[in-house]
Amino acid sequence: MKLAGVIPVILLCFASYYPQVVAQVAHPVKNPIANTQKRLEKLNFPRNGAPTGRRQGGARRNGCPNVNQSVTALVPGEGTVNESTSFLALTVSEYPTFWVYLPDFPTNLRSGEFILQDEKGKNIYKTPLTLPEKSGVIGISLPQNPQYALQTNNKYQWYFKVYCGNPENTSDYYYVKAWVQKVALTPNLQSQLKAAKPEEYTAYAVNQIWQDAVTNLADMRRTNSGSSVLAQDWIGLLKAVGLEEFAAAPIVGRYGLER
Repeated sequence: MKLAGVIPVILLCFASYYPQVVAQVAHPVKNPIANTQKRLEKLNFPRNGAPTGRRQGGARRNGCPNVNQSVTALVPGEGTVNESTSFLALTVSEYPTFWVYLPDFPTNLRSGEFILQDEKGKNIYKTPLTLPEKSGVIGISLPQNPQYALQTNNKYQWYFKVYCGNPENTSDYYYVKAWVQKVALTPNLQSQLKAAKPEEYTAYAVNQIWQDAVTNLADMRRTNSGSSVLAQDWIGLLKAVGLEEFAAAPIVGRYGLER
């Protein structure tokens, strides 16, 4: 896969113009390739007036040991010493991928769970996961089955849990909670994605489509691990949402693609 040519042009810098979000849906800019005056880290992923979640996970109940870092959802948000809040992320995918950072856990903490719910809290998809043995970033994709497909303009909440010790004791766990909304893939955005191909994350990012920007870039990094351009853009994209401390973490798991 060639990364020369269009990438330096796209990734020189992004323009100071940002699309306005109306009714919690991002409107694409007309030409993201021409607007390259600021870098990825200067992009703005706003609150959008959305319901908030928990970007960094503490322990639920008292049976969980202390860990050196928190379970963290790779989503827009903000954090303080005592609290970390996630904001609504946008996607154009019916079956998006959700990304989470896992710290070093004791060897007996290998049981996790992913849950997707509608806005009212009804389960749409729920699956147990065996966690990797080392710390890093994992992605969880929805199975491409119509019963799990996201509907345009609907909001969904998702949880990721790490159970502590005995998986039969489901009252003790670490967790994160975030929100996602599916928006329409417009003809304008389609043309932008075609022009940016295969670096579609540049068009997604400038249009504030976080979920697909991080997925496209993460997948490119997995298959082009030696690319300094992709490495720098990964740092920039995470920095845009205040998560640059996790930029050096390897991608250690990808769940759901085989289903």
